Amino acid sequence: MVELVRSMTGDHVARPVLVLANRFDAGGLARAAALGVATAVVDHRPYKGDRHAFESALQQVLTAARPDILCLAGFMRILTPEFIAQWSGRMLNIHPSLLPKYRGLHTHARALAAAEAEHGCSVHEVTGELDDGPILGQARLKVLANDTAETLAERVLALEHQLYPAVLRRFAAGDRTPVLLG
Repeated sequence: MVELVRSMTGDHVARPVLVLANRFDAGGLARAAALGVATAVVDHRPYKGDRHAFESALQQVLTAARPDILCLAGFMRILTPEFIAQWSGRMLNIHPSLLPKYRGLHTHARALAAAEAEHGCSVHEVTGELDDGPILGQARLKVLANDTAETLAERVLALEHQLYPAVLRRFAAGDRTPVLLG
């Protein structure tokens, strides 16, 4: 899912202008609609094998919405460097690990398998490399002896909901100083 925000003045640094998903069942769509935020879906499945056509369809929707910042969350599609370059310096992603550790998938299971004492999440600027780019915030928690990948994912998700808004607020105000929680 991609939340598009436009900078504004006043009490709030940014406001959502569109929630865009690649799946019709993405949970953020219903939440956005209930809050009166526009939604759109560009299903990736009809574009199987043609990533550029999928990204072209995304770009059309994005161009119409005119966002200042793109906030990726749960958007499980790898975007091409060419697409990312169009939004250079304006695209954020949240990732469920303390980057640079555990890029990619299955981060919680990998942290447990490595017997990590700490785990968490990171917000980073999106670049052409997977889960890379300047880290703009991290939130940490202690790994508990009885944690499973599922319980760890649940606890990290709660941190994501705190970290991402804090980073976005700072980023939209032009401040790239990392936010550190925990």
